[in-house]
This record gives sequence, C-alpha cells and structure tokens, in this order.
Amino acid sequence: MKQFLWFVAGLVALAVLVANLGPMIMLAAGVWLLYVIFKQFIKTDSTAKKILWVILGFVVLSFTVSNIYAVVGVAAAYVLYIIYKKWKRNDRYGSEEKEDDPFVNFEKQWAELNKS
Repeated sequence: MKQFLWFVAGLVALAVLVANLGPMIMLAAGVWLLYVIFKQFIKTDSTAKKILWVILGFVVLSFTVSNIYAVVGVAAAYVLYIIYKKWKRNDRYGSEEKEDDPFVNFEKQWAELNKS
C-alpha cells in the first residue's frame, strides 16, 4: 500500500512538473537575461546606457515575476526526486529476507546495547 501511495504521489508530482514546464523555462530564461543585463550594466560607463540597461532590466523583471508560479514546478521536481530516492532505497533495503538476516539483527541489537 505504501508503494502505491508513493507511486500516486509521483504521478501527481510529474503532472505538476509537466504542467509548469513552460513557465519554468521562461523563468530560467528571465533570470539568465537579468544576469546578462546586470553584467552589461556593471561594464557600462555611460549614464545613458546605464539608464537603458535599467529600463530593459525592469521590463525583463516584469516578465520574470509573471512566471514566479513556476516555483511550484521546481518544488514538484524536488518531490519527484525525493520519491525516486525513497523508491530506490526501498528496492535495495526493503526486502523481507534481509530483515531475517541474523547479522543485520545482531548489528541492530548491538547498537541498542551500546546506547544503554
């Protein structure tokens, strides 16, 4: 049942990620353009060019802020990553045969004895 719930959560996270893929690309492009504009602003010595870069920066910033809800897509990608890691960990350590291994049980009991 737990695996099924992880699978459903992964499907929901994947759907949210795919739905926000376009805005995520636009957000990344906007952030990159703002970086380039900032670098050009720093390099420029002319006051008129600095004003032009600031105006262009505000225009790009308005486009970037309009795509801020793409952060939900980034969060969905992170949730998908966490689900993938848990799924892989369950595949590796989740079998019941390994729980009956006397060496694993011995190590757990030894750790409990050392805590006391």
